[in-house]
Amino acid sequence: MSSPQGPTLTANMADLVDGSTAHREVSHIDCLPVYVKELIAGGAAGAFAKTTLAPLERTKILLQTRTDGFQSLGVYQSLRKVLKHEGVLGFYKGNGASLIRIIPYAALHFMTYEQYRGWILDNFSSFGSGPVVDLFAGSASGGTAVLCTYPLDLARTKLAYQVVDTRTNFRSGIRGFYPRPAYSGITDVLTTVYKEGGIRGLYRGVGPTLVGILPYAGLKFYIYEALKTSVPEEHQKSILMPVSCGALAGLLGQTFTYPLDVVRRQMQVESLQCSTIEGGRRYRNTIEGLTTIVRNQGWRQLFAGLSINYIKMVPSVAIGFTAYDTMKVWLHIPPREKAQAETAG
Repeated sequence: MSSPQGPTLTANMADLVDGSTAHREVSHIDCLPVYVKELIAGGAAGAFAKTTLAPLERTKILLQTRTDGFQSLGVYQSLRKVLKHEGVLGFYKGNGASLIRIIPYAALHFMTYEQYRGWILDNFSSFGSGPVVDLFAGSASGGTAVLCTYPLDLARTKLAYQVVDTRTNFRSGIRGFYPRPAYSGITDVLTTVYKEGGIRGLYRGVGPTLVGILPYAGLKFYIYEALKTSVPEEHQKSILMPVSCGALAGLLGQTFTYPLDVVRRQMQVESLQCSTIEGGRRYRNTIEGLTTIVRNQGWRQLFAGLSINYIKMVPSVAIGFTAYDTMKVWLHIPPREKAQAETAG
């Protein structure tokens, strides 16, 4: 015999579920403006991807900047050397500065991309709604994010450039054979650089950064969105879709712009090197940096660390795009078509 309390208990449980903490949290999320949700999604995606691949990023910087003892080493040997002299934590040197930079960078990059994309669609209908719009929106968002966060990237590079042997030699009692680091942390880097060169010092190397990021960011979003449109509808919701499209987008985009990244890194660490290029003269601009590196270091130096960048960029962009799309779903960000229709209405 069924109990008369059955339906009541069921209804009460349903009400309890509907009024649960989870439901209230969802309501709070739904109350956030879309651009705030995009900031959160972008920042989380960037932090997750960057932390996962921090060891490869550290090794790439050591190869790019021709750090003493790493000029002739490959990726595997460089990883082993860092592990030997600095331990596991050596793989994450500069990662704190990297995260402090990447969270606002990725947040701004993805959020401004969405905003620029919507603005272009509303004001320049002649471009249509295809991947060309993503190319322009991606380039503009990349430039915006770089200008807002570049000093943090400079700090990250200077910290990662320093190699210190943290293992004690018990026979001699000597801490290590590498020079002591010039900087103790992010704040120390920023204050010291500002005292030495002012605002211009904090933006040393921003020229090649912008020259590189504008085409790279544009190509990355262009290729990603173009590949997504070519995926059959039945595979659109598969987790492999953003992973594979993001990996290929990062691979192609990085190949075309990598030499500019090498110039940027060398400009950022010139003050830390014992001898600068051409008798102490610094690179005055991107073109001079490219030509001087080819003349003095060989054209291969323009692609130093490219193999590790392939290893790093393929999963990095894939993880970033996948995490961003996942966060958009979790934060209830409406699809672009729906959001645009609501705005137009």
